[in-house]
Amino acid sequence: MDLMVDLNYEKKFAEQNGYKVMAGMDEVGRGPLAGPVTVAVFVFLKKIDTEKLKFLRDSKLLSENQRSRMYEFFCELKKQGKADFASASCFPATIDKYHISEASVLAMRRAVKKLSTSVDHVFVDKFPYAGRVLTDTSYTAVKGADNLIPSVAAASIVAKVRRDRSMANYYHRKYPEYGFDLHKGYGTAMHYKALKKHGPSPAHRQSFRLA
Repeated sequence: MDLMVDLNYEKKFAEQNGYKVMAGMDEVGRGPLAGPVTVAVFVFLKKIDTEKLKFLRDSKLLSENQRSRMYEFFCELKKQGKADFASASCFPATIDKYHISEASVLAMRRAVKKLSTSVDHVFVDKFPYAGRVLTDTSYTAVKGADNLIPSVAAASIVAKVRRDRSMANYYHRKYPEYGFDLHKGYGTAMHYKALKKHGPSPAHRQSFRLA
């Protein structure tokens, strides 16, 4: 599996714009019927061996095992002071109150504030409401950022792993009848069948179409 991201993208952008520390940010979980929307922000603080980043790409293009391996590698980098990352989630009640787009923006702002490292600039994947993501931090929305910019790809993996684990552990244990450990809250045939039988739980987004 070849590396897809451009390892020099952030360096070139920093040199052109006078930035020193840049982060990437990505979200996971806008579409599911249940569970949180989760955002991660990631910073590479030191140069990393290219071979160890061979699986670095948009989390959707990786298997669960590959994502887990990359996540554990990122945790080691954080312990060694070579990277930093943080995540934040907005849960179903907030999504229902503010709409999924507003909840996603709120999670993005929270994630950046939780990051231990001060950053000069943040990259996000381009989406319809990207023009109002951050209020206190300089940022750029780039189309396809999760497959182009290393820190965004890394953020997508962190967000995906953390959200999936919360669905498989906390939510599945609390509401085992829905099979959250298998579909992670997405609208699969199995999930719709469980909804028809049991009705929605507090884990479900009541503002979404659940039937």
